[in-house]
Amino acid sequence: MRFFLRLQPALRWVIVLGVLASTRGVSATQLNTLNGAVEVASASLGLDAQERAWIAEHPRVIVASVQYPLYLFKDEQGQWNGLNNDILQRISSMTGIEFVHEESFSTDHLLGLLESGRADMSTTLAANEERQTFLDFTHAFGGSGWVFVGRSGAVAVHSLADLSGKVLALPTRHALETGIRADYPQIQLRSVKTYAEARALVESGEAYATIENETGAYLYPAGRLLIGSRIEGKWEADKLALRKGQPHLLSILNKALEAFSAAELRAMRFKWLGSVLPSKPPTLWQRVYLWGCWGAVVASLFTLLSLLWGRRLKRQVEQQRNVERQLSDQLAFQATLINAMPDPVFVRDLEGRLIQCNKSYEDRLSTRFDQVQGKRLTEVDTFPIDTARLLHGEIMEQLSHRKGRFVERRLLFKCGVRDVYQWTVPFYSADGLLQGVVGGWREIGERPGEARD
Repeated sequence: MRFFLRLQPALRWVIVLGVLASTRGVSATQLNTLNGAVEVASASLGLDAQERAWIAEHPRVIVASVQYPLYLFKDEQGQWNGLNNDILQRISSMTGIEFVHEESFSTDHLLGLLESGRADMSTTLAANEERQTFLDFTHAFGGSGWVFVGRSGAVAVHSLADLSGKVLALPTRHALETGIRADYPQIQLRSVKTYAEARALVESGEAYATIENETGAYLYPAGRLLIGSRIEGKWEADKLALRKGQPHLLSILNKALEAFSAAELRAMRFKWLGSVLPSKPPTLWQRVYLWGCWGAVVASLFTLLSLLWGRRLKRQVEQQRNVERQLSDQLAFQATLINAMPDPVFVRDLEGRLIQCNKSYEDRLSTRFDQVQGKRLTEVDTFPIDTARLLHGEIMEQLSHRKGRFVERRLLFKCGVRDVYQWTVPFYSADGLLQGVVGGWREIGERPGEARD
């Protein structure tokens, strides 16, 4: 029993050593897997043995970084972000190189880090003759122009010649500074630490203008500043800059950049810069083409609307014709029906004028409708004058009290005295307005179709 008690500490050490060994085994496995992935990526880049050996000897590369929004900046968590950081991360995944940022706060300080050897490379430097004496630059992976930034309300600057005798504020050791001093000595250069200080001098009126990368210029609210024209013939290519004396690193970076597809680079740039730069004004031919397209669209819409409107009108005309045809058929039927009645029938308006009558009416009074249409009984010679006055008076009286009249009476016609059954009733429109009277008569004792004396 005592033997096992003394053995417990030794067993504990055996267990601990076993756990450590297994942990190291897992870590080694993961490391081997990672190294294998990097080796595969390196092989796809076409890295030679010397380049792979250089990566093994220099796994970390110090990047001198100044914050330049959208290209390279620190986010709210203090992590580096932006287009150039995405480029570095992509190269890191292909080569296994770890890029470590060394923050700088001005262009002058950043160049000092590279000159002193405290940093190996940078991502935000533009190439010029001065910098190419101690820096190498990779292939370009994009770029943008330089633009003038002046004060709102001042005369716009369109070229460097327009700044003759005026103050131009630039960060110390700006990419264009050496060339401007040599080619435009009449420009009064004022050096500051940062672009923010240069913009402040322009806003206060102490400087007439400054020069910025086009992307950076549009990042900030305009305020009292006005972004002007691009500088003719000046272009800032996006490149990686590294200290001279690192040929293997230069070759590795160039091969990695060449491995980027055009679509991949375009997607990266659009992710960060797509909503910043203003769209270029269209050329004359582009405007003409655009106008032509809009004209074609408008003409097509007009044609389509015309066709639809024409079809609608055609349909309405057809419906109107159908209604008129039905009405004509109805009137023809009514005329046939009235004319087929053996008894005389007439229709008179509110003034007692004849509107309609049937064939029997014409026969009994020995007249034609076209001779008596629109006339009162007292205005035609169809009844003796006394009878005409009597019947007209009764019609007008009936229109005033609006009651039907049904009587047996004896009337004097042109052909003599006749006993008749006379009827007249008012008639109304569809909306209830009095229109006139409808009437007729039958000779008493006469059967339909029986010949008269």
